Amino acid sequence: MILAGDVGGTKTVLAVFDPSSGPLGGPGGLRLVREQTFPCAEYPSLEAILDQFITPRQAEGLWAAAFGVAGPVDGNASKITNLPWTIDGKLLSKKLGGIRVDLLNDLQAWALGSLVLPADAFTVLQDGARAADGPIAVIAPGTGLGEAILVADNNRYRALASEGGHADFAPTTDEEIELLRFLRARYGGHVSYERVLSGDGIGDLYDFARAQAGTPEPAWLAKEIAATADRNAAVSKTALAGTDPVCVRALELFVEILGAEAGNLALRVMATGGVVIGGGIPAKVLPALQTGRLIARLTDKGRFSAWARSLSVRVALDPRAAILGAAHHASTGTAAALKTQG
Repeated sequence: MILAGDVGGTKTVLAVFDPSSGPLGGPGGLRLVREQTFPCAEYPSLEAILDQFITPRQAEGLWAAAFGVAGPVDGNASKITNLPWTIDGKLLSKKLGGIRVDLLNDLQAWALGSLVLPADAFTVLQDGARAADGPIAVIAPGTGLGEAILVADNNRYRALASEGGHADFAPTTDEEIELLRFLRARYGGHVSYERVLSGDGIGDLYDFARAQAGTPEPAWLAKEIAATADRNAAVSKTALAGTDPVCVRALELFVEILGAEAGNLALRVMATGGVVIGGGIPAKVLPALQTGRLIARLTDKGRFSAWARSLSVRVALDPRAAILGAAHHASTGTAAALKTQG
């Protein structure tokens, strides 16, 4: 059995998989046995959650584990960004009977999970070519902006983590130049793509669009926003309904800049394997991604525009990609290690 986890700042999802139903790491080769979600705020550590999820006797049946964690991983250990937790793979291995335990950045896990999702878990935005062993660019806006790269290595893909979401925001239109000035005034000198392509970024885009329009917020919209705990989601919902032009423009800006940065990432890694868009936001605003604005900006790359138009661009809709990716990593990683030792 394989233990997999998706450890976020708000919740932790743990699952046990049986790899015996097919080839290790192959699509359909991991059968879900059990899954449970835990609110992180109610536990002092991942170890405490493991005590609730799996007994020592059940742990005896495990032969590998992997966890996607919401924080940078160094030396198989991680300090979770939005929790007072430090997770150490060596200590977890000892707790679980000495099995191999790997920690991955959460977007690394998500990227690997996208490899084993079925075709119907994606919406195609551009039906381009996908080289069988070509690099794949992965971009995922949610609470923050994640970027990762999938690269082929000896007949399997490896996920390379990055902090590309914190790279400098590069405006490409006069309106976006004004947006940069607006955000610099709000946040200081450095403005990253994450300041724009995230949940809070949608709120900032709304504030910018409202300032540019020079019109007051309608009373009905102020009431709707006040009634929800998530202002950014309220703006997106109003935009999708088309009932306020400022909300509409805010979401259009989000989509356009997401397309531009997805195209940038594709260029940086020569993503002949395609572009995959994930994270918590895209699935919720999918109609806005399907208008053509995202693809127009993704492919507006000067001398490489024709190349960009040849790429496959898909949106992954399954929220369980990260835990599937952790299980996939545990399966293929351990199998490769055993093969090397043998």
